[in-house]
Amino acid sequence: MLDSDLAMLYEVQTKALNQAVKRNIERFPEDFMFQLTQDEYEVLRSQIVTSKIKTENRGGRQYLPYVYTEQGVSMLSSVLKSKRAIQINVQIMRTFVQMRQWAIENKDMANRLSELEHYFMEHCKDNEHDIRKLYEAIGLLMDRTKPSKIGFVNDDAQ
Repeated sequence: MLDSDLAMLYEVQTKALNQAVKRNIERFPEDFMFQLTQDEYEVLRSQIVTSKIKTENRGGRQYLPYVYTEQGVSMLSSVLKSKRAIQINVQIMRTFVQMRQWAIENKDMANRLSELEHYFMEHCKDNEHDIRKLYEAIGLLMDRTKPSKIGFVNDDAQ
């Protein structure tokens, strides 16, 4: 994402966002953030409406924009001081915990399905009642592993 788009998301000025990054540059390796080249910026400008690089006596950007990867966006939420950045940072941490829990539960489900398959192969070859119980158990496991909704919720919008 572009620095200007992230500034809007985090409710700070683009200049303030870039200053915060420069003060914490060790947190932003090249796989978190990079600056567009002039050629890349021209291609971008031809595809979407963006302000021009500042020229004599005109407004606009004074430098080429920075682009942030997923990790950079996450790191920004920890270095910015806006209320919105703090909310996003808290939600990111909660989301990571939910994702880890979901992964653990799915590993457990895979193990249980494997056990059920083994049991089926050994004990339920010709027993319709046991086969029905097996399908019911698999259905219950599948319902249990559906992920809950995760993501950022804007408390201010309520």
